[in-house]
Amino acid sequence: MNQLSNPSKLMSRVLLCFASIVALAQTQAQAQEFRIAFFNGQRVLEESVPAKAASSKIEQEFSRRKKELDDLNERLRNLVRKYEKDAPGLSETDRLRRQRELTDVDQDFNRKQRIFNEDLAQRRQEESIALGERALRIVRQIAEAEKIDIVVQDASYVNPRIDITDKVLKALAK
Repeated sequence: MNQLSNPSKLMSRVLLCFASIVALAQTQAQAQEFRIAFFNGQRVLEESVPAKAASSKIEQEFSRRKKELDDLNERLRNLVRKYEKDAPGLSETDRLRRQRELTDVDQDFNRKQRIFNEDLAQRRQEESIALGERALRIVRQIAEAEKIDIVVQDASYVNPRIDITDKVLKALAK
């Protein structure tokens, strides 16, 4: 009798073959330990010593311009208060002249504030990129030293056992 005519024998041989393949795969998987780690890039950008130093440096770089903006904003407020106080007694010509002055100062303030915000955002971006590149070099060094196969940056859940963020923060602090 051939094997194809007896389906139960054929099925048992297929199952035996499948079980052997699974056992072999499990043995190989255990022999090749796969190591994974997690790195929280956002935490590095917020908490690291270089990030805090960059933030202070940027604040110092932009402090003079911020003071100028604050002074211009205060001038605008004073002009508005003075105009509101004086408006009822002003002639039509004086009222229009003061309104134009308010509009000009307001436009100047808005333009300078927009440029300031754009420059500040660009400067912060530059520092973030530099810090991110440095942090990634450190992540690579840690992964190579600890024989980690893959480092994940974004995850829904992370077991603290595989989180290497503190190691990266310590290395950046040096």
